[in-house]
Amino acid sequence: MSYLLDANVFIDAKNRHYGFDFCPGFWDWLVRANAEGRVFSVTKVGDELQDDDLAPWAKARGERFFLAPTKKTLSAFQKINDWLLGAGYAPSAVLEFQSVADFYLVAQALADGHAVVTHEVPSGSTKRVKVPDACLAMGVNCLQPFEMLRREKARFVLGV
Repeated sequence: MSYLLDANVFIDAKNRHYGFDFCPGFWDWLVRANAEGRVFSVTKVGDELQDDDLAPWAKARGERFFLAPTKKTLSAFQKINDWLLGAGYAPSAVLEFQSVADFYLVAQALADGHAVVTHEVPSGSTKRVKVPDACLAMGVNCLQPFEMLRREKARFVLGV
């Protein structure tokens, strides 16, 4: 299984559990898992990280890590739009979702069969479209970061 990471995964990791200064193993694991074709994100997430301390790390990863939309993604955009317009969301919620990286993340996952990794939880509210709600509607697997790490048997072990 391959994964697409939401911006909140990177930001929360840096700010909380996996700071660059005390848990470089997490960041090394991401790079290794990407090289093995298991962990990615999308260019729009990379763009969101440019306004954060993560900018140098994200820039160093480039297009190999942060995938650009493809022709298949364009078709997925239309499927998501059709769902958004018929799901009863407030027009402002639809416009907001279409303008942020979440839209691209779900579309890329739908197009290429990735699972989405995010800290968001489903809400069922019509005032804001949440990534897990969009994933559920599109049949895209969505999970929390710790679940991904456990599935992938990630290990961050202190050196001797």
